[in-house]
Amino acid sequence: MNILLNCTKQLKFSGTFLATYTITIYNKYGYTMSQQTHLTYHKPSHRPLATAHLAQTMSLLEMNNQELLEKLEGELANNPALELIEDQHCPTCNRKIYGNLPCPQCSFSSSSNFDSPIVYVSSQHETYTPKYRGSDAITPEDFSPTIEDLPTYVLGQIGSELTPEERPITAYILTHLDEDGLLRTPKVEIALYHHISISMVDKILSKLHRCDPIGVGAQNPQEALLVQLKILNESQEIDPLVFKAISEGFTELSKHHYKSLAKSLNISIKKVKVILKFINNNLNPYPARTYWGDVRHRTESGPVRYHNPDVYISCYGNGEEPQLLVEIIWPISGTLRVNPAFQKALGQAPPEKNDQWNSDYQKANLLVKCLGQRNHTIVQLMLKLAKKQRKFILKGDKHSKPLTRAKLSEELEVHESTISRAVAGKSVQLPNGKIIPISKFFDRSLHIRTVMKEIIENETTPLSDTRIAEILIEEGYNIARRTVAKYRSMEGILPAHLRKNS
Repeated sequence: MNILLNCTKQLKFSGTFLATYTITIYNKYGYTMSQQTHLTYHKPSHRPLATAHLAQTMSLLEMNNQELLEKLEGELANNPALELIEDQHCPTCNRKIYGNLPCPQCSFSSSSNFDSPIVYVSSQHETYTPKYRGSDAITPEDFSPTIEDLPTYVLGQIGSELTPEERPITAYILTHLDEDGLLRTPKVEIALYHHISISMVDKILSKLHRCDPIGVGAQNPQEALLVQLKILNESQEIDPLVFKAISEGFTELSKHHYKSLAKSLNISIKKVKVILKFINNNLNPYPARTYWGDVRHRTESGPVRYHNPDVYISCYGNGEEPQLLVEIIWPISGTLRVNPAFQKALGQAPPEKNDQWNSDYQKANLLVKCLGQRNHTIVQLMLKLAKKQRKFILKGDKHSKPLTRAKLSEELEVHESTISRAVAGKSVQLPNGKIIPISKFFDRSLHIRTVMKEIIENETTPLSDTRIAEILIEEGYNIARRTVAKYRSMEGILPAHLRKNS
């Protein structure tokens, strides 16, 4: 019976009725050739169609508005079976809508209760004017803040300390950093180019090494680690074996040859693992890949800038507890559908065009269905997020609630990867006009980092990471000192001994 239930459930998910019939044959007659006959008899085309539908839906779900717009424009240009009409219909249920109002069928508000948001898909983006809560003036910089590149960010920290002679050399060094924040150009080459001594290059590099991100300008990952370790040693005692492991056993460390490293340092494997854990938690061989400045976290594709949001959240009604209005923007003006005239003409298609016309029709029909599924998924996602992160949306980062994609996927009964695709590369404009990535709703440490920043902003004398951890514990946040150091690095805040001089 267990085999019957498991197999039936598995093949029911694929969208066919093959499972029950096949297993019945197995239970009644045994595993015979007749089972193979029925496997090829019952609608084998259902499985590929279901797979194509799922694959295209996931692909569309991963696109932001700009990418989706380019995709739809391309499909409209190449597929005669697709049609864009001027009448406004709901992109989700295809009901006709009027004016700037949400679709009455698809706006997910089951009551007038303030904490039940109105969530809907809108194609009114061209005439949309966001409503701002409060009377604070919003400047263009609040919508799409400028993000500095690494050379500009580092130069801004060190510029006042440089002599007129050092400035062009420093600028040269910074513009020759690679994407990891390392200086691959030999110091001798820099000295010859500028007609200066190597000692002067070393002097400038020693200043750069102490900038955020610490270790920037190092000539290789090993030097970056040693620079970070040396600066960290000024504020806390470091085991000398960590220095020795990096300076003498870096090759073994990088190749994960821990037995060889333990033998060369004359220590146990257990001690090597302790050293490795310390390095992983406190150091980074590639400075630009760590958290720094306003970039927060660098990726291979560089920092992401958000200009035109995929979702607008505004407030409906007045008072202290307004209702949230969540508008998911549909990137095209009008309604996309399968051309009915093309559908009627299929029966009269010339023999040489029959296959092509049918293919165009199938593709158009599949695209429209997948777009509807995409919209439904994003609406469900934003409905949950608007409910769970209501205080964060209205009151700011300090009120963010820890939330994971895995937990949300369980509540929505979808795979975790579906949530990741729906969130990837998309942004939302909050009621105060600020544009943030939707992924920020899943930042589990945001509220703690915000409180930590407030503590540092209000300090009279620089507080150590240990003292900050103690204050956070007093305020109800159970956090370790090393976690404070990590969060401080994420926010681009210098250690206490460097804040004294800033």
